[in-house]
Amino acid sequence: MIKTAFTPLALIAPERKITGISAILLPFNDDGSVDWDGFCAHVSRTAQAGLTPAVNMDTGYVNLLDAQTRQAVLERTRESLAGGEFVAGAFVGDQPDSKWNRDAYFHQIDSIKAQGGTPIIFQSYGLTGQEPEQIVESYAEIGQHCSRFIAFELGKMFAPFGQIYDLDTYAGLLSVKACIGAKHSSLSRQLEWERIELRNRIRPDFKVFTGNDLAVDMVMYGSDYLLGLSTFAPDFFAKRDAMWAAGDPGFYELNDLIQYLGFFAFRAPVPSYKHSAAQFLKLRGWINSDAPHPSATRRPESDVAILRDILERLQAMEAR
Repeated sequence: MIKTAFTPLALIAPERKITGISAILLPFNDDGSVDWDGFCAHVSRTAQAGLTPAVNMDTGYVNLLDAQTRQAVLERTRESLAGGEFVAGAFVGDQPDSKWNRDAYFHQIDSIKAQGGTPIIFQSYGLTGQEPEQIVESYAEIGQHCSRFIAFELGKMFAPFGQIYDLDTYAGLLSVKACIGAKHSSLSRQLEWERIELRNRIRPDFKVFTGNDLAVDMVMYGSDYLLGLSTFAPDFFAKRDAMWAAGDPGFYELNDLIQYLGFFAFRAPVPSYKHSAAQFLKLRGWINSDAPHPSATRRPESDVAILRDILERLQAMEAR
C-alpha cells in the first residue's frame, strides 16, 4: 500500500503557470429549451479569457441530457471555438448492477474526438464496481483506444456512481501514459495533497485537476483546476491565475472573494449550484434567463441579492 509523509507547505509552488479548465453551464430558457446562443457565447467568452472550456460535464447537466442534445453540445462547441481546444465528458449512464461497458465508453470517446475535443472519462457503476486492478486495466484499455484523455474521481456527494480511488489505484492511473491528468472531486484537501505529492514523485507531467470548489486555493500547492465555479466568472479566475504566476499579492484577496462565492453557491444541496450559476450569469447580462434544467433542483429567489453583492465586490476589485 502506498503511503505518503509530507508537509503541505512544502508543496506550495509559487509563480507557477496554472492550467485552468472551466466546466460550462448549459443555460436554459424559461420554456425549458436550451439557450444555445447563451451557451455558445459563454464557450467563446471562456476561451477568450484563457481558460479551456469543458462541456457535457456535471455543470452542463450531462446526466440529464439525451444523446441528441449531448451531440449538439459537442458540435456547437466546435463551431464556437473554430477549432480551438476543448474537453468534454464521456458519460455512460448505467445501473448499480451494470458491468464495465468498454464499447459504450469507446462510442462516447469517438464522438468527442470527432469534434476535436479531449475526453474526460466520467465514472459509472460498471467502471467503479470493479476490483482496483480491473479499474486500472479499464483505463489502460481506454488508453489503447484514445491517445489523450483525462480521468475523473467523483465523490458520492456529487453522484452515486462516483468513487474516490485509494492511492494504489491512483498510482495505476499515473502509469497509463494516455491519461494526461485526473480531476479530483472529493472536497478533501488531504486527499488532494496526497495525490499532488505522489504525482510530484512519480510523474511530474501529470495534471492533478482540483474539483474542490470549496478550496480553490489548491492551485497554490500544485493543482491545476477543472471547476464548475469558474463558469460563474472565467474572467476573474483568469485574472487570479495571472496574479499567482506574476507573484502578485493581490492573488490572495481576489481568491478570497472567489471562494466566498464558492461557499455560497456550493452549499447543500450541492447540485443546486447550477441554478446559482444561472442566477449569477443572468446578473452579469450574459444569459437571458436564470432557469435551470427542468429536472434540476433550484435555489430560492432570495439568493439573487447575495449573488449581486458578490458580483459588485468583484467588479469593484477589478476597478482598483
